Amino acid sequence: MRKKRRKKVKIGRIIFLGILVYIMVILINQNRMIRELELKKLTLQKDIETLEYEIEELEAEIEKSDSLEFVEKVAREELGMVKPREIIVIDKDRIKKTFLNFFKIDNN
Repeated sequence: MRKKRRKKVKIGRIIFLGILVYIMVILINQNRMIRELELKKLTLQKDIETLEYEIEELEAEIEKSDSLEFVEKVAREELGMVKPREIIVIDKDRIKKTFLNFFKIDNN
């Protein structure tokens, strides 16, 4: 009878240790998942802050879009328009340098 009792005790201990190991593995995995989710949360919060800042800048730009200075800036920069009797000077050396630098970057 003692042998049966010892076997039952050993089997009980093995089952207990197995359950204990299983619980530890679960806790470790949950801890890892919590850390990953917290890191993701921080990243998303930074993204939200960046987007809120961009929204503020765009709202300010929308408010300025009705002003004469903004219309003039768009006309000059995007449409290439000039004021009457205005003379535009183009520096050919600067254009050549920019053009050559463009190809130097591509060759490297």
